Amino acid sequence: MVSLHNSPSIHQTLLRNVSTKVGLCRHGHHQRNIVFFVRSDQVPTASTSPCQDTLGRRQVLALGVTISPGLLLPHQTSMSFAAETKQGFLSVTDKKDGYTFLYPFGWQEVVVEGEDKVFKDVIEPLESVSVNLIPTSKQDIRDFGSPQEVAQTLIRKVLASPSQKTKLIQASEHDVNGKAYYVIEFIAQAPNYSRHALSAICVGNGHLHGCINADKQGKFYTLTTGANERRWEKMKDRLKTVVDSFQIFNV
Repeated sequence: MVSLHNSPSIHQTLLRNVSTKVGLCRHGHHQRNIVFFVRSDQVPTASTSPCQDTLGRRQVLALGVTISPGLLLPHQTSMSFAAETKQGFLSVTDKKDGYTFLYPFGWQEVVVEGEDKVFKDVIEPLESVSVNLIPTSKQDIRDFGSPQEVAQTLIRKVLASPSQKTKLIQASEHDVNGKAYYVIEFIAQAPNYSRHALSAICVGNGHLHGCINADKQGKFYTLTTGANERRWEKMKDRLKTVVDSFQIFNV
């Protein structure tokens, strides 16, 4: 079994991405690189969320940020779309990179360098979901080791800064349509906050029309979501929905 520790291409790329994770390390620095915008299909409707008052406040704050001329983003060219699905959630599907997931209604898409896609709460900055992709020659997440081995490496090298104290709570494996996924739960503790987080990890898209394509490089997918530890009990069900909804598909 190949360990993630001993895979130079993955390991080096993961190390380069340490400073790009949302809400887990150098949180204050990330905000300087974030640009908020609101999609037209995220405008609240009467039946969208059970927390209409809270979400209404969030939408007002988000709109207040985006109307600043210097912060407006140009039209997005990525092949992704969002549509209301489960009550209280929206779905996003990236047809170019081959993945889909749900995120809580009211979170806004932001731009963070080094991340493929990020959505976060405009009031609670530690509540976010991010997707990171790096190339790999592997075809299966199990090629990098057990869930515990992969979790320990990612937490130490990518999902938390060296100055944070981390604790792996659990790591597990499940199968979706014949594809193995690892799900990890951990806590990253900084001097002024603790973040309780969940990550879903998978390897795929080294295939073409269901067959292995030797000329097509695969991707190492990491979706991470979380919240301030003080809000974990309130948010954990929604965050688990986000992680459980993450799936990749062939493109």
